[in-house]
Amino acid sequence: MVARGEEQAMRAAVAASEQVRGTTSPNPPVGCVILGTGGEVVGVGSTRPPGGPHAEVVALRAAGERARGGTAVVTLEPCSHTGRTPPCTDALIAAGVARVVHAASDPNPLASGGAERLRAAGVEVVSGLLADEVAAGPLRAWLHFARTGRPHVTWKYAATLDGRSAAADGTSKWISSAESRADVHRIRARVDAIIAGTGTVRADDPHLTARAADGTLLERQPLRVVIGDSEIPATAKVLDDAAETVQLPGGDPRAALAALAERGIVDVLLEGGPRLAGAFVQARCVDRVLAYVAPALLGAGPAALGEAGVGSISQAWRLQIEETTMSGPDVRISAVPQES
Repeated sequence: MVARGEEQAMRAAVAASEQVRGTTSPNPPVGCVILGTGGEVVGVGSTRPPGGPHAEVVALRAAGERARGGTAVVTLEPCSHTGRTPPCTDALIAAGVARVVHAASDPNPLASGGAERLRAAGVEVVSGLLADEVAAGPLRAWLHFARTGRPHVTWKYAATLDGRSAAADGTSKWISSAESRADVHRIRARVDAIIAGTGTVRADDPHLTARAADGTLLERQPLRVVIGDSEIPATAKVLDDAAETVQLPGGDPRAALAALAERGIVDVLLEGGPRLAGAFVQARCVDRVLAYVAPALLGAGPAALGEAGVGSISQAWRLQIEETTMSGPDVRISAVPQES
């Protein structure tokens, strides 16, 4: 049973984890709140970059002796193994925490078992608080990576109401609004990598960087990934020193994602053109679709999605809309594949 204040504490833990999303890979961005014996917040923590302390340890350090007899509210089941850092379960037990409430269970077989370890030490454990919310939030990509071994891919595109990603003459700047473009830059700043194809790089010459509203580079930049065999022009913006860029030859989405997984890349934003997007959809390597639909009509021009291996309506890849919001004048739609 969830005690008073624990749901609010979990939401605070989610907010703390969101603040570090994109900085912890290949570790999960976890948030933790320590409640004192009276239910008051005495410590808040989030996972530090690889090699640094996990969220529970950061929160326990902030709480100090006030953690004894209290409750740890954490977005992910505390780990019970020694990796770059000691087990979080040991830190919680040593601090004298009496109760641990966590949202998602750890699917990683190397790190799971934390709940059992805590219970064996006499700590009360409650699992599943706001689990669905947490799994769809900052932990979405990491949970997918832990379960599949493959980076989580969000395909982002902008299109008109009639599904065109550019005009008949090839111009596409700007289909979406300033508000939508700013939203995309905020997302870029929190992912591990941005993917585009050599065709998009040669045709549009994008920066593939995360920028503030005034155009200045944000402090954290994702890895820029260009897929394809064509040579990238030496003057291409993706080769500037704003961020690291790698080119992956070939056009096999699964091979590209396997290479990125070896680099510890967990969360990917796919921003390629229709052809590359079609290849990822056909390979069933799109885990979320993020569409910015502008209230405009073009009537001609390339579609947002190219050949995707769909020959009939019965083969259509059905999606479930999880969120629809306004982004300036545009409609922002987040959708995920329906479970088969």
